Order: sequence, then structure tokens, then C-alpha cells
Amino acid sequence: LKDGVLTGTSVAAEPNSFLATTKEYGDFQLTYEFKVDPRLNSGVQIRSHSRTDFKNGQVHGYQAEIDPSDRAWTAGIYEEGRRGWLQNLTANEAARKAFKQGDWNTVRIRAVGDSIRTWLNGVPAADLRDAGETAGFIAFQVHGVGQEADKVGTQVQWRQIALQDLGRHEWKPLFDGSSLNGWTAT
Repeated sequence: LKDGVLTGTSVAAEPNSFLATTKEYGDFQLTYEFKVDPRLNSGVQIRSHSRTDFKNGQVHGYQAEIDPSDRAWTAGIYEEGRRGWLQNLTANEAARKAFKQGDWNTVRIRAVGDSIRTWLNGVPAADLRDAGETAGFIAFQVHGVGQEADKVGTQVQWRQIALQDLGRHEWKPLFDGSSLNGWTAT
């Protein structure tokens, strides 16, 4: 961290690395600016976990993608460590065109209940409904680059990181499966 900018640098032969919050968040709005080397993939984990009983602590959960490649899926939703792409931006040309290569970009993420929505530079990107995780940590990712010499030392930077904690959405069944408690005939 220097001058309000968080910088992640890729390292040879290292796996993905994460800087994670110690607190778990359920419902929230997160905004941040990022700038990324065009050779480096990255992302921001939300509602994520690292548990010893899951693949020896591998980070898993939702990720707002940072994708400077030609496919331009930045702000799409990927599930790290499990299902993969939940909502890419193949059908969202406006969001793909919103990415500014080599410049600062702004992402806004709003997670409430089973809804996760993202915006890239003010353009709606992903709009996902998925009840897989309703809380978890937030983390900034530097993607592993293996032994690719041209990618070693590439960087991603974040700044203007702001979080509005909206509490925690609790799911309650409408029907208990055995009685009509809580229901009335009208």
C-alpha cells in the first residue's frame, strides 16, 4: 500500500494470491477503481471462503472478474474454486466496451440476498441470482502466472475502495413442512 493505492504483483510459479478481509460480509455495496497490466488476469472475491475442509483451504466463492483480454469480461461473475463462470459478458457488448485498457476503471458491486449486480464504469455488467453463498470475506486477487516469463512482475492496482455494509440477509422458510403455522385463510 503506497499513497492510497493497493498494488499486487505476480510472482513466478506461485498460485493465485489474495488479500482478504478478516470480517465476513453478507449484503453490501462495494466500489473500487482498478488498473491492470493487459497481460494479467485478476479479480475481487466477494462472499468467499478459505476452509481447511475444502481443497486444503483453497479460496472459493464469487469473483468480480478483471479481464483485460480481448474477450473483455471485466465485472462478469466467476465462481473461484468451484463452478467457474456464472455470468460472463458474452451477451453484454456495452459492458465489454466500457473497459478502459491501461487506465483506471470503476467497478460497483451490489450484493443483497441472492442478487449480485455489477457495473463497470457506470455501465450495467452482470445481474446474477444465485443463493450459493450469502456471506463471506472480500479479497483482492493477483492471478498466478505460472512460469510465463512475460507475465512475471505484472501488476494490478486498486484505489478508492469503499464499502457500504448493508447487514446480513437471513433466509427463513415460509412453510415449515408439517403445519400451517404462520398462515391464515382469507
